[in-house]
Amino acid sequence: MKLLLATTNAGKVREQQEALQACPVEVVTLSEWPKIQPPEEPGPTFAINAACKAFFYQRSTKVAALGEDSGLVIDALDGEPGVNSARWLGTNTSYVLKNQELLKRLKGLPTNERSARYVCALALAVNGKLVFSTEGVCSGRIALEPHGDGGFGYDPIFYYPPLKKTMGTLSLQEKNVISHRGKAMAKLVKFLSAL
Repeated sequence: MKLLLATTNAGKVREQQEALQACPVEVVTLSEWPKIQPPEEPGPTFAINAACKAFFYQRSTKVAALGEDSGLVIDALDGEPGVNSARWLGTNTSYVLKNQELLKRLKGLPTNERSARYVCALALAVNGKLVFSTEGVCSGRIALEPHGDGGFGYDPIFYYPPLKKTMGTLSLQEKNVISHRGKAMAKLVKFLSAL
């Protein structure tokens, strides 16, 4: 089966490709359809956005499409940046600045009030139908300062207590074992392998 990774985020593509290595699918990316403009994300939820992307790209390319929406949810900020994680403070704002702003907003908060979680929703559309959907969650907290230049996005400030490290210091293989995306992709791989 040919499977389109329906995202323009290079970091997500890298992590999804790594997770799908042992899966019996031929992975293709949106680089093969450069003229397709991304759809609106109507959200209020990650799951709705993932399904919208899956349906949109499946209709546009006629290839089975994996839609994904993910983001960082911070309890002390009433769930921000949430479904707007990629667009928070503007799509052209660097994650270095976004991370600095989050640390500024949480300044002075003790460790036990810095709880956060990464959420990843996946949706697989085949022949105009949603055939699979799932969600993965990784719980942690916001670090006091950034650490590491691995991963992407908010990874340098997302601290994962069981490993005593931020996501930004993990290798791709380590991250895929414990991350929100890694957990969701493991469920997808199980589904695809059973087909």
